[in-house]
Amino acid sequence: MDTMKMSDKLPDTELCSLEIKGNVATINMNRSDVFNALNTQLITELIHNIKWTTDRSVSKNSSLVDSEDSDYLRVLVLIAEGKHFCAGADINMMRDAGARSVEENREDSERLDRLFYGLWSHPCFTVGCIQGVALGGGAGLVSCLDYVIAEPRTRIALSEAKLGILPAVIGPYVYRKIGSSNFRRLSMMASKIDSEEAKSIGLINAIAESSDEFSNSLEKIISDVLSTGPMAVAEAKKLTLTFDRWDGSDDELRQWTLDKTSQMRGSEEGQEGLSSFLERRKPNWSSK
Repeated sequence: MDTMKMSDKLPDTELCSLEIKGNVATINMNRSDVFNALNTQLITELIHNIKWTTDRSVSKNSSLVDSEDSDYLRVLVLIAEGKHFCAGADINMMRDAGARSVEENREDSERLDRLFYGLWSHPCFTVGCIQGVALGGGAGLVSCLDYVIAEPRTRIALSEAKLGILPAVIGPYVYRKIGSSNFRRLSMMASKIDSEEAKSIGLINAIAESSDEFSNSLEKIISDVLSTGPMAVAEAKKLTLTFDRWDGSDDELRQWTLDKTSQMRGSEEGQEGLSSFLERRKPNWSSK
């Protein structure tokens, strides 16, 4: 059986890059001349990079290292070059949409859906560093991340209604991030909110005043994540989704949580975590 290796060839890309440093992967959008607007090529390249990193995550392979003893991935960072993180859909793509058939427009939407779902469901802990604006699809990317650091001048908008359309494809992820009332308000108004408001409603998690503070905040988050069980990180995402979708009784939920707790305690990672705690040593997954 073939297994994924960290030495495998990286995806061929032009509009974004993938850098691997140990168990941390960084995807960098570099279409800064158009404020990293999402066109078909960039969307496709992001999908390929997300898939490559997903396939080489600790959770996906149930191992800390590959067959060559290289670290599998535990953190994914999303950044962008230039003044703005992402100005949303590329204007040429939006212009062409009006001349396309319903089937062709659906293909575009399906491609976007693969991008957002792939990022949202990524088994690694995902972090974003957001500068300038994040509009439309850019706000969708922000909503799919587990932790978001922005700067004071950052502005975010569900801007689709300004064009007479809806934030439908990004909607499930934004809705889960900020809740019903805020999603409803922001999708109707389609206006930009500043970083303070974005933080107050949970769209971002921290505000960095300078580039040094950006770097320090990112390093701290990565350090914190690398001290946690990597399988537990991925299972926490599944746990949240289970709670979101639960339609059984409270008693059934209680029984399910008892079963899940027992399962995790009995897992290899759970046993290692409990043993390291009792033996007053670092667990085998702890960052070096």
